[in-house]
Amino acid sequence: MTQHLVQYQGFWVNPDAALKNLMWIQDHFKPRPTDIFLASFPKSGTTWLKALIFAIVNRTRYGFADHPLLTTGPHDCFPFLYAHLYEKDRSRFDLDGFPSPRLLSSHIPYTSLPNSMTDSQSYRFIYICRDPKDVLVSKWLFMNKLRPKELAPISLEEAFELFCQGISHYGPYWDHVLGYWKANLETPEKVLFLKYEELKEEPSVVVKRLGEFLGHPFSLEEVSKGVVEEIVKLCSFENLSNLEVNKSSVLKLSTQIVIDNRHFFRKGNVGDGKSYLTDEMIKRINEITSEKLFGSGLVFGS
Repeated sequence: MTQHLVQYQGFWVNPDAALKNLMWIQDHFKPRPTDIFLASFPKSGTTWLKALIFAIVNRTRYGFADHPLLTTGPHDCFPFLYAHLYEKDRSRFDLDGFPSPRLLSSHIPYTSLPNSMTDSQSYRFIYICRDPKDVLVSKWLFMNKLRPKELAPISLEEAFELFCQGISHYGPYWDHVLGYWKANLETPEKVLFLKYEELKEEPSVVVKRLGEFLGHPFSLEEVSKGVVEEIVKLCSFENLSNLEVNKSSVLKLSTQIVIDNRHFFRKGNVGDGKSYLTDEMIKRINEITSEKLFGSGLVFGS
């Protein structure tokens, strides 16, 4: 694993995940057989899927009228695995004190996870991917919102070149996706691979699939009572983005990194990347994608 860091326009970019996060996971994290991990490349639909999984797993604990997601952001309900590393008050994210099943998320590539997480057949990984053109644009817009005001915004052209070269905090997009894709093919009972586009097209179908995979299948009675549709409605972009908690509160990732929750909700559309990229950019990304994914069985639309 490379440790080479490059400072670019005020950001440190790394061809792999943040070394500190990975070292802590390898040396100190103790998985439980009931743990549920959500993995993704940044800006691939993480926030939406966190809300859905939380609602599915906890649907017998909470009613829809007073559900925690109505007053708590998805990232606080479903924290990042390494979030407590940056907290002065470590008790806020005391993983040992979390009730089972623990819901934990990460952007770390599958190939960089410790054996304690990948060798066991007990844990469940859900991975969500998204068309690389949409990922690029969403990440570019998101990162510019977080940039210090004294720095000029990163141009789309600069972000495009970095993306195509695979320069990112968590390595090249295509390597990240392929790592979890291959793990899904080898152990489908352990790794569920989802596409953002499929979730947008048939959310109720994917919610039922998630329930089965997570060991929380929906009963016929629940289906007939509309529980699946209630979860889809609760976690929809329209609902979550209009909640006060997601419009005015913040997510503290560290003492230095505080993000307005509203920045996690932009449009949520499929294909919006094409509205920003030139024809030449689209052609180049499509060519790289075809080359990188060739023979894998994984494809994206044009």
